Amino acid sequence: MDNNMEERLLGSETEGPTDLKWRIWEESKKAWRITFPAMLSKITSFGMLVVTQAFIGHISQLDLSAFALTQTILLRFCNGILVGMSSATETLCGQAFGAKQYHMMGIYLQRSWLVDVTMATIMAPLFIFATSIFKLIGEEDDIAIAARSFSLWFLPFLYYLVFSMTLQMFLQAQLKNMIVAWLSASSFVLHVLLSWLFVIKLDLGIPGAMGALTISSWSMVIGESVYVFGGWCPKTWRGLSSAAFTDILPVIKLSVSSGFMLW
Repeated sequence: MDNNMEERLLGSETEGPTDLKWRIWEESKKAWRITFPAMLSKITSFGMLVVTQAFIGHISQLDLSAFALTQTILLRFCNGILVGMSSATETLCGQAFGAKQYHMMGIYLQRSWLVDVTMATIMAPLFIFATSIFKLIGEEDDIAIAARSFSLWFLPFLYYLVFSMTLQMFLQAQLKNMIVAWLSASSFVLHVLLSWLFVIKLDLGIPGAMGALTISSWSMVIGESVYVFGGWCPKTWRGLSSAAFTDILPVIKLSVSSGFMLW
């Protein structure tokens, strides 16, 4: 009996580290299954701006400075607010998914669109009057004037951020992470190819570089929309609903507070 007990104790000691390693491995796989698509999406979204900046460097130093100025001051300011506001979508959709109130996820998504699009529209004049703003803060006149060529091109990218991030949060809340990863990678590859074609081969200059950014970024939104609206989210998306316009005040409070907190 003592021998049997000793064998069981020794067996538990030898199996303990192995069991712990297996559990760590399993938990790591679960974590990476969730975090990797989100990480890839952030990298590719920022990477498209880096690629655009690299190709603009082939046009002129002045344009490169103007692009960097617009991106660093205006776009990052707006992006920080919109990232925070889209986290409200993640919170609300995650709670609805956990409570198995799947129909509410689509309504929360639509409410987030209303709130975030409104905020993006409020921030749009920053890009429209970018030259005046840059002159006001003391930037050189030639760079401020050159920034006008880029600032209006960033308006489609501003609204891309709204729809892309909210759709990503909607999909990630229901563990549909891999579609986000595939679409992010595809849009980045498309952006590199279009930038090379428009800027290097066709010599379209600034319109070519910024047009490539617009097309590739919105291709991801289109892909996500096709996935959501095309029937791959039958429980969570049941079409547009007038319920999105009711009880919207709590969403506004959560979105605005999250936006400024993370910004």
